[in-house]
Amino acid sequence: MKTRLTELLGIRRPVVQGGLAYLARAELAAAVGEAGGLGQVTAATLRTPGALREEVARLRRMTRAPFGINFALGHWDFEPMLEAALELEPDVISITGGNPEPVLRRVQSWPGRRPRTFVLVSSVRQAKKAEALGADVVVAVGAEGGGHIGRDDTGTLVLVREVVDAVQVPVVASGGIVDGRGLAAALALGADGIEMGTRFVATRESPAHPAYKQALVEAGEAATALIEVSLGRPGRALKSPWVERIREAEAAGAPAEEILPLVSGERNVRAALEGVLEEGFAWAGQGSALIHDIPGVAELLDRIEAEAREAAGRLRLLLD
Repeated sequence: MKTRLTELLGIRRPVVQGGLAYLARAELAAAVGEAGGLGQVTAATLRTPGALREEVARLRRMTRAPFGINFALGHWDFEPMLEAALELEPDVISITGGNPEPVLRRVQSWPGRRPRTFVLVSSVRQAKKAEALGADVVVAVGAEGGGHIGRDDTGTLVLVREVVDAVQVPVVASGGIVDGRGLAAALALGADGIEMGTRFVATRESPAHPAYKQALVEAGEAATALIEVSLGRPGRALKSPWVERIREAEAAGAPAEEILPLVSGERNVRAALEGVLEEGFAWAGQGSALIHDIPGVAELLDRIEAEAREAAGRLRLLLD
């Protein structure tokens, strides 16, 4: 499968694993890389440069495939982690949330081997800004996606088409994509690949708790809801008693100081890693309705490629 993305990164399949707070660890990233995609480790929830160095060292013991380091920007001092990341010479630095300019400028001024830069966007305006700042790839995430999805309520089908027409750099489609038909659709829209988060949570190599994975398998199309809307940073999570508590507080106009403890990292860990969904929240996109098993990563990517080829063949028959 050859696209601008595979050629840019030297990967066999145009599939990127999302940043996945607390879950984008060495085992998952290595499995994605070995299966031909781009795996990533997350910087924000590793907390320290030392922990990041150790995680990348573990990753490199498992695979020699290209990999990325994801930076979810927010209220934390990312600069020491970014310096460590650049010293580790990843193939990609990906940026989600916040203003990407400080990260892009530091990467561009780095005197050593420079990684490619990915910027996640949720609007055409953001995509154009990322391109103007020198991003190598933009990841267009629609409102169907899990986790933080931006303030614009635009679906993947429309957003990806708009972004493809607005920029010259490769575009990766994200949000609601979990299978080969989704990959084929993204390519048909003009994207050069896909990013998946929720689908990779429900794999054997993912460190997510089995209860979280099973909840994704059992999810229907109405199994997710938006939280943190009142904080100006909407994110999509699996419905649960805890998520309902968050939504009720937001609907009642509770101040930020009351909402923030309900959406803390500890509450995410409680659900995602410890499996107590009643006492925390777990991110998930609407594509969870299309997840019906918990395969290994290699099996999943083999299946996705086969499904994409089948979908493309069906289109050729219909259009001939």
